[in-house]
Amino acid sequence: MRMLLAFVLLLPLAGRPDEIAEAKKRWQESPHGPMLERLLPPTFDAKDLPEPGSDGARLVKRYCVQCHNLPNPAMHSAARWSSVVERMVLRMQGRGNMGTLMAEMMAGVQAPDAGEARTLLAYLRRHAQKSLDPALYPELNAPSGEAFRLACSQCHVLPDPLRHTAREWPAIVARMERNMEWMNRVVGSQPALSRAAGEPQLRVQEINAFLQKYARR
Repeated sequence: MRMLLAFVLLLPLAGRPDEIAEAKKRWQESPHGPMLERLLPPTFDAKDLPEPGSDGARLVKRYCVQCHNLPNPAMHSAARWSSVVERMVLRMQGRGNMGTLMAEMMAGVQAPDAGEARTLLAYLRRHAQKSLDPALYPELNAPSGEAFRLACSQCHVLPDPLRHTAREWPAIVARMERNMEWMNRVVGSQPALSRAAGEPQLRVQEINAFLQKYARR
């Protein structure tokens, strides 16, 4: 099974502009590529990383794309990132939860050293999803906030509307809709006339209305 060296990523920290594309090509050529590709949606690009020139961003591009699409730091809360990074480092070391198969899958994959892991975690926590304070948004439990609450809580903590401006939110919500489709979350699979009674629907217009009402000015 040493053929799984397709995962190898031997690029310097500074990296080349095409390092993500090269890494993706390697894991897509692996027998396990289809499984790995499904782990994260492909809707987040390197240009979207906060502080793109920082050591943290370079470490994300160097290590995380060895096995799956690029993660968005906002996909988890700061508290959640600690356990996620710990688990991912173990997997990159071939010591994950799949025994021998994990070691074979990770053949040739590089793992960050202790210092790099700390830098990576600090970066992800700094740009993690910031949960809203429910006390500041009484509409959450009213019909006007239901679409936002039910949709966004499927994947992560509810984001604070103040994280973005009213102009920025629609594009972000559109990206989240694509993410949910990729991850088979509820997005409304049937047209209005043929959907099953009571089937949950992603009500994008209502979600945007809630977020834009309380967005950063």
